[in-house]
Amino acid sequence: MTQTIAPRVRTLVLLLLAAACALLAGAGPASAHAAVTGSDPGQGAVVDKAPARITLTFSEQVALSDDSLRVLDPEGKRVDTAKPANVSGTTYAVPLHSGLPDGTYTVAYQVVSADSHPVAGAYTFSIGAPSKTSVSVSGQSTDDGVVGWLYGFGRYVSYAGFIVMAGGAAFVLACWRRGSGVRPVQRFVVSGWVALTASTLALLLLRGSFTGSGKVADIFDLSLLGQVLQTKSGAALVSRLLLLAAAALFIAVLFGAYDKREDAEEKRDLTFGLSIGGVVVAAGLAASWAMSEHASVGLQAGIAMPVDVLHLLAVAAWLGGLGALLVALYRAPADTPVDAPAVRRFSQVAFGSVLALIATGTYQSWRQLGSWSAFTDTRYGQLLLAKIALVVVLVGVAWISRRWTGRLAETVPVEASAVREKERVGAGADGAGEAETAAVGNGVDPAESDGDRGPDTDEQPGTESADPQPADSERAAQLARQQAARDAAQQKRMRDADPNRFGLRRSVLTEAGIAVVLLAVTTVLTQTEPGRTEQEAKAATAASASSSADEGASGALTLNMPFDTGGEDGKGIVTIDVDPARVGGNEMHVYVERPNGRAFDIPEVKVEFTLKAKDIGPLPVVPDHIATGHWSASGVQIPMAGDWQVDVTVRTSDIDEVTVSKNAQIG
Repeated sequence: MTQTIAPRVRTLVLLLLAAACALLAGAGPASAHAAVTGSDPGQGAVVDKAPARITLTFSEQVALSDDSLRVLDPEGKRVDTAKPANVSGTTYAVPLHSGLPDGTYTVAYQVVSADSHPVAGAYTFSIGAPSKTSVSVSGQSTDDGVVGWLYGFGRYVSYAGFIVMAGGAAFVLACWRRGSGVRPVQRFVVSGWVALTASTLALLLLRGSFTGSGKVADIFDLSLLGQVLQTKSGAALVSRLLLLAAAALFIAVLFGAYDKREDAEEKRDLTFGLSIGGVVVAAGLAASWAMSEHASVGLQAGIAMPVDVLHLLAVAAWLGGLGALLVALYRAPADTPVDAPAVRRFSQVAFGSVLALIATGTYQSWRQLGSWSAFTDTRYGQLLLAKIALVVVLVGVAWISRRWTGRLAETVPVEASAVREKERVGAGADGAGEAETAAVGNGVDPAESDGDRGPDTDEQPGTESADPQPADSERAAQLARQQAARDAAQQKRMRDADPNRFGLRRSVLTEAGIAVVLLAVTTVLTQTEPGRTEQEAKAATAASASSSADEGASGALTLNMPFDTGGEDGKGIVTIDVDPARVGGNEMHVYVERPNGRAFDIPEVKVEFTLKAKDIGPLPVVPDHIATGHWSASGVQIPMAGDWQVDVTVRTSDIDEVTVSKNAQIG
């Protein structure tokens, strides 16, 4: 039975790990945790005069570098003149060159939010009139390449390592103290420490490139590493490494001096000391996440950080203990099987952990979402629903495991007493058995193995003969080891043949598989913009758009259109002002200028409005000449709101004329 189970176990674990990796790979780049809630000029805005500076407002404070805010002209050249700076609260600005020419400009930003995640993006605005631009605003994020993927995978491994190390050690101390001497359990806990240490070092190296250029070549840039060490995230990673040194000492004592203690009182005192020290170290490690990520910023940070620490400890106690139990069920030697009392104690620990997770998770959900609609309207809420569903399934499977544990309690004591009886009988006949085995192994009758071997076997004085005893002892030891191995294999077969134990192993394996996927979802969740922040950013964007619309409804729509009639002195710019650019009567002014900006008096200007979507128009307007290069018309009727095409016909001579067009939202 064992031979058929092991391949299935390996296959299932590999499939679950592949599913978890696929979930991480398909998660896409980490969403920004600080969102742009305002800008001046706004996205897509067209301003008459070049602004003196660009300002961006974020949902939380961000960290800036020299290139965090860049402004690029239509040719892709930078037009900002100094380093970006904080002007007030969460608003940041960068000054621009004076007298910028008309055209479309690109604002690119790349900052680090207060919860350690990079925020990158870009938008455009125009001076005078929109124009073509050679700047691409796609691919601005630095966390969607190889470095971003490696950083996300490192985070997953760090969470998994902490859970395995802390939860496995807690399982040994709180549930199964005999497990401190079981090699597979020792390797399980140590592998968690190695994974957490290696991933922390990797994250420290990747951090500079992850929040900067995103280039693989910058991973080993020591100057970037120095900058990382001065940040909150860098300090958290270094603190984690220092605490891991203390964790190494804890593990050495747990699997060394603790296992060798035989005095009950000394072992009880050492258990108490290890429990206190282990909780302190584990809480410190959990705080290295809480103090640098989601919990450290936003609403009620002083409460959120200890709640987050408790949440991580509960996850470790549950899922890490589950992993240790799985290892004990499958890999523990036959003479040290995990017993029903240990499984029942873990069941109690897991139940308490689930209660703690429900309480802390409810608070975290309220803090990060803020409304019921955020569960379905934001990516964070959708991932949280998936996590809740997985937890519910995991609890259901744990309930099944609890039932198998109850049945296991009826068979394990009988099995244990049989083993103890066998050990007692074996110990009583140990001396005789070894001698008999040695004798049989050397072809000697057991009746002659009592030392009376006849006179011809006695060693004669003065002769040199080989002493056969060392060879006999070695052979006896070899046979004893073989017999012990056969006995252990037989005990293991008997143990695994128990249907209750088999059912428990199968259900615990299923729990562990779900836990692997749950950890992947949790890792992606920590890299996703909280629902509350996302909704606030959407509301701010909508308010900004509404404000722009109101300004457009109460102000003037300005369109700048260059023209060239093809004749001599036939080039210029015609500007149309429609005020207030809404349904009903409007005031229209037309200005014609030469390329050098001087007023250009031409023979005729005509304007037509067409709403092609509704098949309305063209509606002709012939403005009156007011002054040099200036025409106007009042009472221009716009019958319906929509995307209107404005056609302007400019005639510079008797035969030279041209019609230029531009679309505009009116009404």
